[in-house]
Amino acid sequence: MIYLDNAATTPLLPAARAAMERYLGDAYGNPSSLHRLGRDARQAVEAARRFFADWLGVSPRDLAFTSGGTESNNLALYGAYLAQQPRRRHVVTTAVEHHAVLEAVDRLRLFGADVTLVPVDSEGRVHPDDVLRALRPDTAIVSVMFVNNEVGTVEPVAEIARLVKAADPAVVVHSDMVQALPVLRVGLEDIGVDLASFSAHKVHGPKGVGLLYVRSGTPFVALAAGGNQEHRLRAGTESVAGIAGFHAAMAEIASQWDAHRAHLAALRDALWSAVASLNGSYRNSPADAVPSILNVGFRGIRNDILLMRLDLEGVAASAGAACSAGSLEPSHVLRAMGREREARESIRLSFAWQNTMEEIDEAAGVLSKVVGSLRSRFTNS
Repeated sequence: MIYLDNAATTPLLPAARAAMERYLGDAYGNPSSLHRLGRDARQAVEAARRFFADWLGVSPRDLAFTSGGTESNNLALYGAYLAQQPRRRHVVTTAVEHHAVLEAVDRLRLFGADVTLVPVDSEGRVHPDDVLRALRPDTAIVSVMFVNNEVGTVEPVAEIARLVKAADPAVVVHSDMVQALPVLRVGLEDIGVDLASFSAHKVHGPKGVGLLYVRSGTPFVALAAGGNQEHRLRAGTESVAGIAGFHAAMAEIASQWDAHRAHLAALRDALWSAVASLNGSYRNSPADAVPSILNVGFRGIRNDILLMRLDLEGVAASAGAACSAGSLEPSHVLRAMGREREARESIRLSFAWQNTMEEIDEAAGVLSKVVGSLRSRFTNS
């Protein structure tokens, strides 16, 4: 199988597996215990925290490990919103956010929230002035993702944060940075956000582990109560093995950062070069998208049929949208970009460290064969 669905999840790096094995075996202590086994576990957790603090340019005390990007997004949005009640009840986000943000924001309506969805342009980009115009005196949170998970657009989060804070310093700015961590070096202090969310399994770490950044002084109510873990930002015994795996995986990527990014860009460019020559092909990802994601479509060919045929031919890809009742829902991202028809024709091809140029060449051949076959079938039917 040629795996080109890395924006969904990535394979576990050997280094991550090796780091986890120790804490799945003899080093099984609870990191809150004071005995040697507990201290060993605590050392692993704090070593990981210090690494990510250094990588992200923040204080270790502002980082909490979670169960993944979805929980990090939920904790950030609920925590910041509830901390500002009843004074501020307005939430601003965008029409192209991941469902982990959109559905969490929608749930905030149960707590009295009024939600504004800011539109995007034809490349999926949020205009900072549109965010600024959406602000109200009672705005509590602005949440804008850093990298779009379907088309790879990089959003101007730093400029948005600067303008929002200039207009109203009390507004809490959050960013879902799950897709940014594998490909962009983000300095959170420089970007100026108050909250940020990350996930391990997008960077060849294990599933079930994430990270939440909460800038010191940010209004925040911890939703998981019952212990002093994670600087009281999230109670509960830490997943020591998962955290160690997250640390090891990101450390390996960081050690080869420039080569890693160049490799992804070469893979993406090679595949697009081959796909662009196919009859009826088009590209939804902007030219300056991150190198890990390529969203393309083929005029007149349904993406659900194309994905099934690719799977039969040994190529794993995605439409970049949730699967419901056995049929693919049209991409809310592409529809927000004004690409209604394309939302039913487009697929997402996403790349990671383990992919090779030989795989890309083979995948391009499969795409050419399958698209040609489907086009011939639909033309003759």
